[in-house]
Amino acid sequence: MKQGTKIITLDNGYHLWTHTSGEGKINLLALHGGPGGTHEYWENTAEELKKQGLDVQVTMYDQLGSWYSDTPDLSDPETAKKILSYDYFVDEVEEVRQKLGLDDFYLIGQSWGGLLVQLYSQKYGNHLKGAIISSMVDEIDDYTKHLDEIREKEFSPEDLAFMKECEAKNDYDNERYQKCVDKLNKDYIDRKQPSKLDHLVNVANTDIYNAFQGDNEFVITGKLGEWHNTKNLKDDKVPTLVTFGEHESMPLETGKRMAEMIPKAKFVSTPNGGHHHMIDNAPVYYDHLATFIREVERGDYE
Repeated sequence: MKQGTKIITLDNGYHLWTHTSGEGKINLLALHGGPGGTHEYWENTAEELKKQGLDVQVTMYDQLGSWYSDTPDLSDPETAKKILSYDYFVDEVEEVRQKLGLDDFYLIGQSWGGLLVQLYSQKYGNHLKGAIISSMVDEIDDYTKHLDEIREKEFSPEDLAFMKECEAKNDYDNERYQKCVDKLNKDYIDRKQPSKLDHLVNVANTDIYNAFQGDNEFVITGKLGEWHNTKNLKDDKVPTLVTFGEHESMPLETGKRMAEMIPKAKFVSTPNGGHHHMIDNAPVYYDHLATFIREVERGDYE
């Protein structure tokens, strides 16, 4: 596939920004998180895999509503109903695959993207050579329990009570509340500071993020509150790598359990990595990824 940027037109008429970098016969399609986030933590993936001695063509794209891609009018109820669903976004992955001519490829997804990897593997797994679930659980209750444990550990009873009071009132813009969220972000999301993902303006689509997640990474008030996929893990039939940061917002024990339940899966973790461990500790993260791909390519991944 040709390197560089390509704008593809979906069957629904919207346009998506895609970008391909790197060379090689191995193809990796990268899904960002959020939802409503951006492709940016995958920008150097081909370069990082090259450092590991692996030639991979990496294609990333901004999902509908995100950064460089078209933004639908989600204030329209009919549009929101069509777009704000798991089915839409997993089918979007399949359409991107078709438009780019990918097959027998690897699919990696971070956070929300890892949710899409699970669903895609279950629905369209016949097109995959391997799947990488990066920092995403199969059971939202495990995540919310872990978030409660993190907050209890990090904050005094007074600060924790204040946060809960703000959340009950939907007072998320409160300055004191935001300082607490900033602390959690620096300890569990972007441990490498200053963050490589900072912008002068907010580039996330908050409408999509709020609809699925909520105000921030440490509260669930949207559709993700109903995410329960454990019973379907048995249907993830392709070789799968489950990778979490050792010091992140997702519970490692859930990642380990997922790897035990998926028929052909292994679990790895990145030391001193937060939720964005591909940035926090890139050498280890990409060593794990390169090792996985090599094993699958050799046919000895178990």
